[in-house]
Amino acid sequence: MALLGAAFWLGAFHGQVLAHGGLSMDKDVCKLQLGRFAMHFTGYQPQATGSREFCEDIPELGVTVVALDAIDDQLRQMPIAVRIFQDLENSSDSTATTILEIQAKVYPTGSISFEHSFDKPGKFIGLVTAGEKGEYVSRFPFSVAVVRPAYEKFLLLLAVPFLGMGLYWFSGRARRKAELNSVKES
Repeated sequence: MALLGAAFWLGAFHGQVLAHGGLSMDKDVCKLQLGRFAMHFTGYQPQATGSREFCEDIPELGVTVVALDAIDDQLRQMPIAVRIFQDLENSSDSTATTILEIQAKVYPTGSISFEHSFDKPGKFIGLVTAGEKGEYVSRFPFSVAVVRPAYEKFLLLLAVPFLGMGLYWFSGRARRKAELNSVKES
């Protein structure tokens, strides 16, 4: 029963469980790690989803507003640059197309916000750099309006019970083998 509960829990939160580059969830706050420094990352699509926030994949095409806020005061004194480009993982093209680029500059308030209208679904890479030479970097993949197959949620529901049964079978087999060895030694 506990195994089934774990499977449902993992299935419900699988999107948060999967690692996603430089982004992480920490008490429902999206963070970018730039070396030892951190920034809050919040995205909105006011026309498509109202005030609903996201921090990884962009749910719809259209106008997207992104806010980056420095958590560490040191970042407020460093030049910060932002670049978004296409993820060419499965492409034979060797040059990535830059979708958005914000030149490096110091943001004394620690807040950077920008708006971009995504007109095509796909996979992208976000790159935030900080420091005089761009020595602090966060690189994170994300997708825009990519529909995930419905079966993806249920893979964990199948995988967890089968893994549990396999571990149970293996441990039982090891126990029986240990018992046979102890009987032979007696």
